[in-house]
Amino acid sequence: MIIDSIKTLDIERNQTENVGQNMYQLITKLYPICRSITGDGVRETLNIIKSFIPLEVHEVPSGIEVYDWTVPKEWNIRDAYIKNDRGEKIVDFRNSNLHVINYSIPVNQKMSLAQLKEHLFTLPDYPDWIPYRTTYYKESWGFCLTHNQYLELADGEYEVVIDSSLEAGYLTYGEYFIAGETTEEVLISCHTCHPSLGNDNLSGISVAVFLAQHLSKLQNRYSYRFLFIPGTIGSVTWLCQNEAKVTNIKHGLVLTCVGDGGKFTYKKSRQGKAEIDKIAQYVLANSGKEYEVIDFFPYGYDERQYCSPGFNLAVGCFMRSPHGSFPEYHTSADNLDFVQPEYVADSYHQCLSILQILENNKTYLNQNPKCEPRLGKRGLYRAIGGQAEEALNELAILWVLNLADGEHTLLDMAQRSGMAINVINKAAIALLKHDLLKEISA
Repeated sequence: MIIDSIKTLDIERNQTENVGQNMYQLITKLYPICRSITGDGVRETLNIIKSFIPLEVHEVPSGIEVYDWTVPKEWNIRDAYIKNDRGEKIVDFRNSNLHVINYSIPVNQKMSLAQLKEHLFTLPDYPDWIPYRTTYYKESWGFCLTHNQYLELADGEYEVVIDSSLEAGYLTYGEYFIAGETTEEVLISCHTCHPSLGNDNLSGISVAVFLAQHLSKLQNRYSYRFLFIPGTIGSVTWLCQNEAKVTNIKHGLVLTCVGDGGKFTYKKSRQGKAEIDKIAQYVLANSGKEYEVIDFFPYGYDERQYCSPGFNLAVGCFMRSPHGSFPEYHTSADNLDFVQPEYVADSYHQCLSILQILENNKTYLNQNPKCEPRLGKRGLYRAIGGQAEEALNELAILWVLNLADGEHTLLDMAQRSGMAINVINKAAIALLKHDLLKEISA
């Protein structure tokens, strides 16, 4: 029956704390792994995710052309350190994988302090933090350390070792597809290329994993495609190799930086007025939480690839504090203390709310459009004056009937009436049961 297609993604509020703890445990398990845009760290990460959802892992060979890009060589690292002339390790990769610039080429040299300093990076304004740096597309090497460590360096000879490899291999990414009642898809994308950084982007991975778990237990109207990919090159590669699937993607979210205590931020798709944009704004406006909605701009995360003019997909970016807006961004301070269970749980709940509305946000046509139908004989109108809540529901019925002209979605009705969308949805369900509405296909 048509009523059976009305789905819900509700979670009980009292489950939120448990969900947050479970997501935080996943973040904690992934945190020590040295990830990059390729390599064994990505594979290890995806294997852990596979214990939560049946992820399909893809390997794309180095050297493959993907639009204007080339899949890079694979990078792996086993060890790295700097020793002073007394043989003491003063910088050690095993203490923090942020110490080595990601994608550094192999090094085994002895050099002076002056030579070494050309390859050292610090944060003078935050002298106890280690910066995160990369050299993906230019063969180079370097170390990151706290500024206090840097200030303690004395003249002398240093032994520098980076036991890494950069050679032909694969770009590895994970994909999980949940078939729905229609072939139209919702894309959920997060990046897997950052090493020990909690908010950017282990928080996004954890929210995506638990959304996928939840959705896999439901009968959904839409199909859902989850991508766990390296930033930029991953989305470019997926889009290039899956163009035939792209036309099915009708809505999407990029998830990142969703584990800190900052206000919610939603970055609109390039389209600006897509359904996902409207729903995200509605959810945040009614969340009771501080939030900001910002327009699309061609910088940030993988939304800029999905929203490139050749695709122009309706994919927005869901965040708390945007990249670069918090001092901990791309530093060792983006750690397991900066990310908290309550924050990832709240982000998860907001995303579920967005998907709930997306699933239910249908368009209807009034089957009795000339004047109001007689509701009383159908049991849809109270015979005797009742409570305010009953009257409110009746008003919702009248709003739905009036706006069910084939042009207004349930979200449109909620916004026009000023009533909660769940109240509008219940009214629509009641009218469908009495054949007073007909669903209009998108």
